[in-house]
This record gives sequence, C-alpha cells and structure tokens, in this order.
Amino acid sequence: MSKFFNSPTVGIDVSADFSFVAILAPNGDVFKKPFRIKHDISGFTHLLKEIKKVEEEFNMKTAIFMESTGVYHLSLFHFLNKNFDNTFVINPLVTKCNKNVDIRKVKNDKKDALSIAQIGKFQNIKLSQSVSMDIFQLKSLVREYYKLTDNCSTYKKKLSTDLRVIFPGYKNVFSNVTSNSSIAILNEFPTPQAILSAPKDLIINILMEKSKKGLIWSEKVYSNLINYANEANIIGLPLHGFSIKITSTINIIKALESEVKNLLEQIESLINSPNFSEQIRKNIEFIDSIPGIGRLTAVTLISEIGDINGFLRPKHLVAFFGIDSSVNESGKFKGNQNKISKRGTRIGRRALYAAALACIRTNRNGVPINKVLLDYYQINLNGKKPKVALVAIMHKIINYIFAVLRNQTPFEVRDPRIHKQMYLENKNTNTAA
Repeated sequence: MSKFFNSPTVGIDVSADFSFVAILAPNGDVFKKPFRIKHDISGFTHLLKEIKKVEEEFNMKTAIFMESTGVYHLSLFHFLNKNFDNTFVINPLVTKCNKNVDIRKVKNDKKDALSIAQIGKFQNIKLSQSVSMDIFQLKSLVREYYKLTDNCSTYKKKLSTDLRVIFPGYKNVFSNVTSNSSIAILNEFPTPQAILSAPKDLIINILMEKSKKGLIWSEKVYSNLINYANEANIIGLPLHGFSIKITSTINIIKALESEVKNLLEQIESLINSPNFSEQIRKNIEFIDSIPGIGRLTAVTLISEIGDINGFLRPKHLVAFFGIDSSVNESGKFKGNQNKISKRGTRIGRRALYAAALACIRTNRNGVPINKVLLDYYQINLNGKKPKVALVAIMHKIINYIFAVLRNQTPFEVRDPRIHKQMYLENKNTNTAA
C-alpha cells in the first residue's frame, strides 16, 4: 500500500506546451475534474493555487505525481518541488502498464492524468524526488556526445560505401579509410583519376605530413595507391559526380569530429568548474579507478546513475542498466532462452558493454587490463556463449561500481580467494560482536 493512501493526490500528464491535472480527495474520489494548464507563469500559478485549495480543504499535505517525459516535465517539477515537499516523478514504464486496466479502450490526457494520480495514491511504486542540476547538465552533454559520434560513424560508413563504388581497392591501401592520411588524400583527390593525374611529390608530402611515418612508408603507400587507382579505372564505375559527394561527406565528418572534440572539452570544463558538485567529481574518480574503465566511461556511468543512494542493492543497479534476465514462465513451463530485459538506460548499457570488452583484453605487451575479470572470463565462463559471458562480466563490473560508490573508496584489485577469506573473517567478526 502506498504511504499516500490517506492523502489527497495530484496526477499530472505532462506534454510539451501544456499539462492536464487531476486531483483526488483523501478517500479516492475525484476532488476536481481534470483541467488543463499552460506551461507559463500564469498556468503554474493557477496550479499552485488549486493545490493549496486542496490542502486547506482537508488540512493535509498533498502528494504530487507526474510522469517522466524527457525534458518537458523538468520546469514544472522544479517549480512544484520548490513549493511542496511531496513532489515525485514516476517511471513511464509504470504508467504505461496501468493505462490498459479498463475494459473500454480510452486514451486521452484527462484519463492519463487521473491514472497517474491513482497510481501514486494506491500503488507502492518506486518514486524519484530529486533532480540534480549538475547530473542533468552532465547527462545532457554526455548523451549529445554519443549522438554526435553515432552521426559521425554513419557518415564514415557512407564514405566507405561510396569508395567501394568508384574506388574498389581503396580499403586495401588504408585499412581505416577515415584515418588522417586517408582523409587528407581524399580531400585533395577524391577520385582514382585525380590520384593518377596528381604529382607524386605532392601525394608523398601529404602522406608524410599526416602519418608521421617517414618516406619509406609513404613511398609504399603511394605505390599501392597508384596500382589500385589503375584497377579502379577498369572495374570501378565512372561516376565523376561522386567526387562532390565524397568531398561533402568528408567535410561533414570533419565538422562532426570538431564538435565532438569541443563537447569533450566542455564536459571536462563542467566537471572541473568550482561550482560543480565535489561528490559527483569524487564518484567519477572512484569508478575511473576500476581497471578497464576509462575516464569517459566513468563520466557516462555517473551521469546515468546519478545518486547511488537510490539503489539499495547491486541487483537494483543491474535492473537500472537493463541487463537483468527477463522471465518467461507460465504454469509448468519455464523458458530457458530468456534475454536481458534492456529496459534500463541505453547509454549506460552501451558504456558498460565497452568497459566489459576492455576488461577481458590485454594491452600491446600482453598484460591483462583487468587480470581478475580476464581469469574469470577464461576459466569460470569457459564454454558459455560469448554474449552470455560478456553479460556476466557486466554484472561483475556493476558489483564493483556499487561497492566503490557505497564505500566511497577507490577500487582495490584483490585475488578472489583472498577477497572471499576477508569477507568470511569480517562476517564472523560481526556475528561474534
């Protein structure tokens, strides 16, 4: 049962420019029919007066509930949170599951506002009551970074596709067609014909300047470039208009890469600014201390997690990242091919996946990045499907993250056997006390 079962409740269905509000009396009856407010000072003030009327009528504090709707709810939530103690945000997955309880298929904003009020009043659900401005800013910048990198990757694939049409062997000259050397060559000579007619010294100078690998390497690359350009004259499509397309794609890639670089600088500037939360800065350092997790991954994870106090156990953090196993059971049937739920933070899961891959690798000298997790992957998870094993590594990393944030201490690498012994000794000491 909800702790607000005997309190008046307010449900708000938030849209971009307006919201619908429903108010329930302490006994659950509709106190005021759902009404609409605009997202401006007059609309917010009107809502404030209506809520205070309810509190004066019953001499009780109200509980206010609204669905998380991207950025649309933030200004209203911030306004109400300054004026009332019990202002909460509900996960949209919860409200979605409760919108089809009626036999009739009715879907409108008034009905949704009433449904949100009833959920907050009668159901014991997980609620969010705080929005850290530092976390919100950090999350916005980090998500913009991933959006830009995804767009950049799209154009890089597009460039590679176009080159396969007019310059089939180009990928054999540069394994990475978007490397500095490759981009510099394509920017000046976007077609095989342009490369064949260009002065040798000019191409070699570009290669030496961009690659920093010397004359011998540049001569070898130039030779391969000429050979494949001659082949492209025979087997490639003679689409001279593609030169404009390739140049345009390269310009977009350069612009996106420049914006990504600027965004990373802005993220670091925000974190290092004197007004930024010292606690969040420490939490980033704690996660960064885990072998296999880099600086950007640590920032991403913290921006998605926010306040660790909202998670009582590691399994709650596992569900938040959406890597908990889905359940498919009915009667005597129990599904054994269940996938992870993927119902949590997509960006956080992406960063966690990258960290898991890094943890089971070795550096150029053959030294494991994270020896404990690599041994676990090679020994304990031997025979498991690759993706199943990788999810198990992600679970381990979440346990590490939860531990360092809970204890507020940097990560300490320990042999699992020693760690188990320390755990048992500590448990026995606490039992004896």
